[in-house]
Amino acid sequence: MPLDKRITLSHGAGGSVMGELIEFITGIITEKNVPDGIGLKELDDAGTIPMKDYEIILTTDAHAVSPIFYPGGDIGRLSISGTVNDVLVMGGRPLAITDTIVMEEGFEVSKLKKVLESMNETAKEANVKIIAGDVKVVPHGNLDQILISTTGLGIIEKNKLILDSGLRPGNKIIVTGTIGDHGIAILAKREGMKFETPLKSDTAPLVETITAAINAGKITAMKDPTRGGVAAAMNEFAKKSRVSIWLEEEKIPIRKEVIAACEMFGMDPFEITSEGKALIGVASEDAQKVLNAIKNTKYGKNAAIIGEVKAERPGNVILKTEVGGHRIIDVPYGEPIPRVC
Repeated sequence: MPLDKRITLSHGAGGSVMGELIEFITGIITEKNVPDGIGLKELDDAGTIPMKDYEIILTTDAHAVSPIFYPGGDIGRLSISGTVNDVLVMGGRPLAITDTIVMEEGFEVSKLKKVLESMNETAKEANVKIIAGDVKVVPHGNLDQILISTTGLGIIEKNKLILDSGLRPGNKIIVTGTIGDHGIAILAKREGMKFETPLKSDTAPLVETITAAINAGKITAMKDPTRGGVAAAMNEFAKKSRVSIWLEEEKIPIRKEVIAACEMFGMDPFEITSEGKALIGVASEDAQKVLNAIKNTKYGKNAAIIGEVKAERPGNVILKTEVGGHRIIDVPYGEPIPRVC
């Protein structure tokens, strides 16, 4: 489907409309991959540059979340966590980050200090260094407060990359915790919603969690369910791996506050952004070992095996509902809550 004449918020929201924009961009760019490396042809979470014994992993992201401070995080923590996690889900070890901070004239120095402190603390938690950067200031009204763009660098041993096209029939699917927390925490902040138990974003770097998973068994594919949520990530898995994914609704961990908010606003929790979770494909014989290892980490206590991979009906994601029926989980049109990352 051709793009309309103007870009809309939906084009940045992680669903099928954003897919059209990415197709438009990558159709113009012909220089997509370095020799023998992963690049725009694969459209994975990062690209690679092969060396003799290792591969360099590179990923980049821009962060325009609103509000910039929210329950459980802020734009600084988000910028480091999201970039680190994109390296991790390729199987890599994050090493360094560069950043560009663009602010509008009049942005308060006290807010900048809080954002920078948050970036520093998150980098310390992830054991990465912020090695270079740039700062720009634009006239008041030309930007909504602050935008941060980050590039992450990591390494991995040759032939050990984990791609989102790696699922195989018989694999189990693990989610490392409750889904939709970030998107609903953002929505609650904007709308002034109050829950019986305060809901916080799950924004976090997943170094410990993903390292534990990789060390515990054979991992075949990984993604972090950010824009477009579990629905978008699972559909990418299924289409790129040419398999079907069968999920069990009753096994998917979702907080009651997230369910309540989704019912109130008519949203699907599977389409809501998470910023501190990973979806992991794992060999069936290793699934329980990997799950146990994940559950012993700081951010993995609510992890669960939520489904399996099959050969029939390739490209489909199918949910077995709590009442025993089945429904197709489609690629979302776009993230229903704009400006979440």
